[in-house]
Amino acid sequence: MSAPSSAPSAPTESAATENDFLSPDPGLRPPGPTPSQSRFQVDLVAEAAGATEDKSPSSDASTTVPPSDKATPTAPPDGPGADPGAGGDEAKGRFRVNFADPSEAGSAASPDGAQAEGLQNGDTVMSETSLHSSTGGQHHYHYDTHTNTYYLRTFGHNTIDAVPNIDFYRQTAAPLGEKLIRPTLSELHDELDKEPFEDGFANGDELTPAEEAAAKEAAESKGVVKFGWVKGVLVRCMLNIWGVMLFIRMSWIVGQAGIALSCLIVGMATVVTTITGLSTSAIATNGFVRGGGAYYLISRSLGPEFGGSIGLIFAFANAVAVAMYVVGFAETVVELLAGVDAIMTDEINDIRIIGTITVILLLGISLAGMEWEAKAQIFLLIVLITAICNYFIGSFIPLESKKSMGFFGYDGSIMWENMGPDFRGETFFSVFAIFFPAATGILAGANISGDLADPQLAIPRGTLLAILITGIVYLGVAVSTGSCIVRDASGVLNDTITQAVGNCSDAACGLGFDFSSCKSANDCNYGLHNDFQVMSLVSGFGPIISAGIFSATLSSALASLVSAPKVFQALCKDNIYPGLSMFAKGYGKNNEPLKGYILTFVIALAFILIAELNIIAPIISNFFLASYALINFSVFHASLANSPGWRPSFKYYNMWISLAGAILCCVVMFVINWWAALLTNVIVLGLFIYVSYKKPDVNWGSSTQALTYHQALTHTLHLSGVEDHIKNFRPQCLVMTGYPNSRPAIIDLVHTFTKNVGLMICGHIRTGYRRPNFKELATDQARYQRWLLKNECKAFYTPVFAEDMRQGTQYLLQAAGLGRLKPNTLVLGFKNDWRDGDMMNVETYISMIHDAFDSQFGAVILRLKEGLDVSHIQGQDELLSSQEKSSGMKDVIVSIDTSKDSDADSSKPSSKATSLQNSPATQKDDDDDGKATTQPLLKKDKKSPTVPLNVSDQRLLEASQQFQKKQGKGTVDVWWLFDDGGLTLLIPYLLTNKKRWKDCKIRVFIGGKINRIDHDRRAMATLLSKFRIDFSDITVLGDINTKPKKEHVSAFEEMIEPYRLKEDDMEQEAAERLKDSEPWRITDNELELYRAKTNRQIRLNELLKEHSSTANLIVMSLPLARKGAVSSALYMAWLEGLSKDLPPMLLVRGNHQSVLTFYS
Repeated sequence: MSAPSSAPSAPTESAATENDFLSPDPGLRPPGPTPSQSRFQVDLVAEAAGATEDKSPSSDASTTVPPSDKATPTAPPDGPGADPGAGGDEAKGRFRVNFADPSEAGSAASPDGAQAEGLQNGDTVMSETSLHSSTGGQHHYHYDTHTNTYYLRTFGHNTIDAVPNIDFYRQTAAPLGEKLIRPTLSELHDELDKEPFEDGFANGDELTPAEEAAAKEAAESKGVVKFGWVKGVLVRCMLNIWGVMLFIRMSWIVGQAGIALSCLIVGMATVVTTITGLSTSAIATNGFVRGGGAYYLISRSLGPEFGGSIGLIFAFANAVAVAMYVVGFAETVVELLAGVDAIMTDEINDIRIIGTITVILLLGISLAGMEWEAKAQIFLLIVLITAICNYFIGSFIPLESKKSMGFFGYDGSIMWENMGPDFRGETFFSVFAIFFPAATGILAGANISGDLADPQLAIPRGTLLAILITGIVYLGVAVSTGSCIVRDASGVLNDTITQAVGNCSDAACGLGFDFSSCKSANDCNYGLHNDFQVMSLVSGFGPIISAGIFSATLSSALASLVSAPKVFQALCKDNIYPGLSMFAKGYGKNNEPLKGYILTFVIALAFILIAELNIIAPIISNFFLASYALINFSVFHASLANSPGWRPSFKYYNMWISLAGAILCCVVMFVINWWAALLTNVIVLGLFIYVSYKKPDVNWGSSTQALTYHQALTHTLHLSGVEDHIKNFRPQCLVMTGYPNSRPAIIDLVHTFTKNVGLMICGHIRTGYRRPNFKELATDQARYQRWLLKNECKAFYTPVFAEDMRQGTQYLLQAAGLGRLKPNTLVLGFKNDWRDGDMMNVETYISMIHDAFDSQFGAVILRLKEGLDVSHIQGQDELLSSQEKSSGMKDVIVSIDTSKDSDADSSKPSSKATSLQNSPATQKDDDDDGKATTQPLLKKDKKSPTVPLNVSDQRLLEASQQFQKKQGKGTVDVWWLFDDGGLTLLIPYLLTNKKRWKDCKIRVFIGGKINRIDHDRRAMATLLSKFRIDFSDITVLGDINTKPKKEHVSAFEEMIEPYRLKEDDMEQEAAERLKDSEPWRITDNELELYRAKTNRQIRLNELLKEHSSTANLIVMSLPLARKGAVSSALYMAWLEGLSKDLPPMLLVRGNHQSVLTFYS
C-alpha cells in the first residue's frame, strides 16, 4: 500500500513534472498492471482547470494509452487543437478518472488508432491536477478529456462503472486479446478521499508462472501457424485411425469372425471411441483450450493428480507408438525387398536399418515446423484415400487369374458362407483385442490443441466426423471382403471342378473351384484366413495398396511424433514433475518443443532397435485406453459435481453414457491383455500417489474441488438433521489464537487432541480500528489459512473486527461454525501479564469465560509459566508459503501501515502486549516506495547476523515448541476434582491416543475423605474401566481442605492488595462510585465470603507442586466463579494462585453435559 502524500500539489507543479510521470523507460515497467497499482483516482474537476489543462502542451505528447484494439481510444477529429473553451464547458461538474496504464508503457496514441467503442473500463479521464492524488507517488498514465480521448459513456452517464466486456474475463496476457481490468468494488464504492484498496486477481484468475509464460509467449508470437478443423483435426484423426490394420488385418478378422461379428467388433470399437469423442467434445467446449491435448483436458477437469499421471504415460505411449508404426512400415518394406531378393543383411537388422532411417526423416519433417508436417499429412491422406478407392474399384473387377486365389467378385453364396464365425485358434475377444488398436487415434487432433485456430469448434467437429467416416470405411471393407473372397483357396488353377462332386458344399464349388484338398491338408495359402495381402490381390493396381500401407504407417508415426512432445511440453510447463522443467521451453514462432522432439526420437529409436514390439504393443494400447477412460470419467465427474462452471457449449453428451464409456474402456483394457491392464493401473496409481504427495502449487478449478464442496455441503446439511449423541461427542474448539503463528504452543496442543477428531477454529479479534478494513481482513484470512495448511494444522482461521475483546468473543461464540460443525469449547491462553496492564483488560478476559458458560460452551485455559505469545521474536522465513514469496505484496504476512492507526492486537489480552506492527514482526524500509517488506528477525543467514535473544525470550521460544516434540515416557496428571460431564477426562484420553503422547501414562487425582480413601479409589477405578480409559494410578486426596501454609496465604493477600476496594475505609457512596467505575475491585465482604474457596486454590497449588511437579501436562478442573458475585480480580487471583510455578497446565471445565458414556 502506498503512503499517502502529504499534500496535493499545485496544478503548475503537476504540469512541470508530468513528463516525468508519463514517459518512464519502457524497459523498467512490467508489461501489465501489478496488483498493487491503483488504476484510477476520482476527483471533482474545477471549471477553470478544464480550460487550463487543454492548453497544456505536454498533455497529448506524452499521454500513453493501452495498445489493445479494445482499449485504444482515438483522438478527437479536431485533434489537439480543439477549442479549449468548449472543453472547459464540457468538464463542468464531471468526474475525472486517472488511469494507470494496463499494458505496455510508452506506446503513444496515434490519431489513426483503433476505435474506442470497445473501451468500457471507464468513462472520463483526468489530467495534471490530480497526478498527486491520495495514492501519492504512483506513476499514473492519464487520459485527458479534450486531447487524445473521447468521453467514454456508459449508458450516456459519466461514471467509471463498466459495461460487460469479454476483455474483463481474459486471463493475464491471454493470447486472444488484451486483458482489461474492470473497476473494483472498492474503487466504485469507497469514499472519494479514501485510499483505494490494492487488488490482486479475482478468485480463480490467477495463473501459475508456467501458464503466464505460455500465455505471454502466445501473446507475443506473430505469424503463428494455426490450423482449422479439417487440416488440424479431421485429417490427423482419419490418418491415425486408418492404420496398417485396415490393409493387412481386416480381411483376416472377417475370416475369423465372419461378416456379422466383424461388424459387431467394428461397432463395439466405434461405440467406445464415439462416447470418448463426445466426452472430449464436452470438455473441449467448456472454456478456452490450450496446448497439451488429452493431458490438458484431463488435468483441467480432474486436477493435477489425474492429469499429471495420465499425461506422462500418454506422452510415453505416443513416443513408443512412433516406434510401433515405423516398425510396421519397415516390415512391409523388408517384405517387398524379400520378394525381389534384395535383403541387405537379415530380416531383423533390415527392419532396424530402415526403421532408423525412417524415424530420422520423420524427425526432420517435424523439426521443419508444423506447417511442413501438415503438408506431409495432407499428401499421405491423398495416398491413403487413393489406396482405399483402388481396393473398392478392384473388388468389382473379378479376373479369372484371381479366382484360384479365392477372389470371385461379389456373390450371395460367398457372403452367406462368410456371415458366421470360423474361429481357428482365436476367440471373439482375442480378435476384438487385435482390432481395437486400429480404432484408437481419435485424440490425434486434440493433442495439438495449442496449434488449432479454434479448438472449441475444431475438436468436436473434426473428431466425431473422423470417427464416422473411418467407422463406415471399416464396415465397408468388412462387408466387401466377406462378400467376394472365400476363406480358403489354394492358388492352384487346376483345382477346378471337372465332374460333379457330391461332398463339395462350399461357395467356391458353385463357382467352379474345389479347395477341399488344401483345406483338409491345412496348407491353403490364400483366402481370408491365410493371406494377409488379400486387399492387394483384390485391388485394381496392387502397388497402390503397398503405398497405402506406407501412408497409413508413416502418417500415424508422424502424428504420434508430433503429439508426444506437445503433450510432454504442456506437462512440463505446469511443473508437476519439477525435474522435467527443461523440456517446457518452446522455440520459434510456433513455440515448438525441440527438446521434446529429440527425447521422443530417442525413445522411439530405442524401441525400434529392440524390434520386439509384440510385448510392448498391448501396453501402449492400454495406456491410450486409460486416457480415454479418464476423459469419459472427467465428464461424468464434472456433471456429478454440478459445478456452475461446467457449461460446455457441446450439448450432445450424457453423464451416465460417459460413465458407461469409462467402464467400457476399462473392460476393453482387460480384454486386450489382462497383465498389461494391471501394469497400466499400477503405473497410473503410482504416479497419482506421487503427484498427490508432492501437492503441485496449481489451482485449475477442477471437478474434484467442485465435488468435494458438493459432498461437504450435502453431508453438513445431512448432519444438521441428526440429533447429537453422547457417543459421538467431539471437542470442537474455538481457540483464541490471534495470528495463528503468534501462539504456536496453544495451537499445537489443541490440534493434537482435535486432529481427525473434532473441529478447531483459530479465532482472532481485531480491535481498535477507526475504520475496519474488511478487504485486508479477507486477505489475511486467506493468507493465514494457507499458513495453517502449510504447517499441516487441520484448523480454520476466523478473524473478526470488534469494538473490544468481549464483543469479538461474543461474535465468535454465536456465529463461528456451520450447522453441527460448531465449536462447543472455548480455549484461551492464560493472561500471564494480568497485573501489568489495565485491569479493565482482566474484566474483559473474565467476562469472556462467563460468556462461554452462558453460551453453554466448555472452557479450557492453557498456562505455560513462560507465556504463549512469541510474535515479538518469531522470524518470518518459515511463515511464508512458497507461492507467496514470489508475488509482490503477498510477501507481507501482516501488511500493516504503522503510520496510520496504532491499533492494539486483538487476539486476546495475553502475555506481552502485541501490537499490529509486531504480530508477526514486520519492518519497513524507508527507501522502498512505501512498500512494507517482511524481514525475518531470526533468519539464519550468512549475510545478515542472527539477532541475539535474551534469556526470557529464549525460554519462551523453547516452551512454545515443546508440544511439537515427542513427549517420551512421562505422565499426564488429571486432577478431576469436579464432575463437569467428563471433558476434563476426555481431553487427556484423546491426547494420549496420539503418537506424540502415547508413551505418557494418565494419573488421576480426585478429592475424597480421609476415612474413605480406598472406597473412593475403587469407585473411580470402576468408573474409568467402564469408560474404557486406561490409567496408571489413582490418587485420592484427603487433605484438600487442610489450611494452606501461612506464607502462601500471605503471598496471596499481598498479590490482591492493590485490587481491593476497602469499602470499610471510605464512605458508602464513594465506595459504590469506585465499584461502578472499576467493577473488577475486590470487596471485603466478597473476600470474607469466599475465604474457604480462596484457601482451597492456594492449598491445591501446594498439592500440585507436591504430586505433579514433574508431569508433562497437568489437566485440572477449572474453578468456577459465580457471575456477579465474584469480582474479576479475585477470580484471576484464584487462577494465578492455583496454577503458578507449575508444568504446562490445562484448566478445563465442561458445560456439565455428559460427554462420556459406558452404554453401547
